[in-house]
Amino acid sequence: MYFAALLARTEDGWEASDTELDDVETLSDLADLAREASPDEDTVLVLIEQEDAWFGVVRVDGEEDPRIYVSDAAAAARSSYGEILLTDELLGRDPDDGDVLDALDLDGTEDGESDEDDDDAEESAGTAGAADVPHGPVGDTLILDDLGVSEKELRLMSRDAVTEIAESLGASETLETVR
Repeated sequence: MYFAALLARTEDGWEASDTELDDVETLSDLADLAREASPDEDTVLVLIEQEDAWFGVVRVDGEEDPRIYVSDAAAAARSSYGEILLTDELLGRDPDDGDVLDALDLDGTEDGESDEDDDDAEESAGTAGAADVPHGPVGDTLILDDLGVSEKELRLMSRDAVTEIAESLGASETLETVR
């Protein structure tokens, strides 16, 4: 089960809103959704968690590029919402490397290669994408540092991290209104 909320920083403190991510397909869509939550271009945090598996924080400050932190990239990669956050840049991949399937010689059997060789190539292609995603945290570990959550505190969070973050920001009651 997923939970996603927006926390917008305003002059009066934090405002929370529950959000549906069903129509969000890219990080750009998510950043636009966050910007809509704060017409004054204030800081907006998108908090996403999947039970005990992983959590993510996306920080949008006005028109700047979103900053991202994901607690466990490998777990997030198995989730449609996590895939939105795990950009090539975040994972340190070169987006120009192309798809693994593009590198395969798919008609190798015409050149006298056996079907067994094709099976080996397909198996290695299937695991190449998963190997690119590290187990553990990725992203901007200082994403909440200026808001009172240090890198160390962020890395130690696991269970109910969204609630812990909200408590650290002084926004736990606000968040509970949308939970």
